[in-house]
Amino acid sequence: MTGKDIKIGLLWHSASAGNLGVGALTLGNMAIVRGVCAELGLTPRFTIIGMRDGMDRYVPAEEAPQFVVDTRAVVDPRRAFRTLNAQDCVLDIGSGDSFTDIYGPKRFAFLWSTKMLTILGGTPLLLSPQTIGPFSRQPQSMMAGWAMNRAEAVITRDLPSVEATAKLAPRARCAMATDVAFAVPFQDRSAERGGRTPRVGVNVSGLLLHEATAGTNRFGLEVDYAALSHGVMEGLRAKGAQVCLFTHARGFSADDDDGRAADQFAERHPWAERVPDFPGPMEAKSFLSSLDFVVSARMHACIGSLSSGTPVAPIAYSRKFRGLFDLIGYPWRIEVQGRTTEAALAYILDAFDRRAELAADAQGAMQKVDDYLEVYREALRSLFRKVTA
Repeated sequence: MTGKDIKIGLLWHSASAGNLGVGALTLGNMAIVRGVCAELGLTPRFTIIGMRDGMDRYVPAEEAPQFVVDTRAVVDPRRAFRTLNAQDCVLDIGSGDSFTDIYGPKRFAFLWSTKMLTILGGTPLLLSPQTIGPFSRQPQSMMAGWAMNRAEAVITRDLPSVEATAKLAPRARCAMATDVAFAVPFQDRSAERGGRTPRVGVNVSGLLLHEATAGTNRFGLEVDYAALSHGVMEGLRAKGAQVCLFTHARGFSADDDDGRAADQFAERHPWAERVPDFPGPMEAKSFLSSLDFVVSARMHACIGSLSSGTPVAPIAYSRKFRGLFDLIGYPWRIEVQGRTTEAALAYILDAFDRRAELAADAQGAMQKVDDYLEVYREALRSLFRKVTA
């Protein structure tokens, strides 16, 4: 280290993910780290360490060069070892929710091996706010516990992850914060709200739409997501809203691409506006700040809306929604288990009518967000003081 520079490896972050939620984690974490470094008189020098995503970069290489973790890097880990241990510390965000065994042994091997290389090299490793687990297999559970027990700290973004960490790694220094994507910088366009015609953003999840149309339903939804989404479109139109179809995850296969879903819905509902795909998370959040109401099943689109002051109706298809929004006290999520499609639609349209209440609740939730993010900032202060001593 020279002068006041601090070299920070951003492990399992992304500079170019088509899923803007993963990119939002990167930009939000960088913004938080820069704030803490400014307090301490440090200049962060970032290196992003993760998969090659193939989209155009929204984090310039001069801000954060990237080391690509691929199969070769795991089979012959010498270059990865050198890169990880050339850092003063490593912040591992696990792509938000990938430190689990539910995605199969290959992804777990990538996530775990890079932690192992960092720990064996003696570089301080901190797990940035993320979902931990679920873990239900061996040896994955034991290996996850080994890594977390040896990390400087494990910061989770929900209570179930705290409980999972306590079970797997009882010696881990664990604390609960919230999602760093709340901190993504953006251009505030809130002055565009409140026109005579309410502007509503609808994000149709390509993932859930494919599950609904293919009949696979691996997330256990008890509502018909396709019928619900079309009903939302027509219901909002009947209420006099201008519906804007936007995407938040693109460039994937046909079973997980919001772009294909938006195009299909624009063809069936030609009166709706098909918003061009965003080049990055900051542009997406800036757009969301201009709307009067948002409906989405992409968690980070909901976070972008909430943190820019736009009332949002999150379609909570997984436990990460419940953990996050319960934590910050935002009660307006739409459950898709134990509820009919008709009841879910009525709930969303009622929330649109009561969007002033949602906006007030969003403001209260953001006060809690800042308190929880302060937990993470304090963990970073402690780590940065240690590695620069």
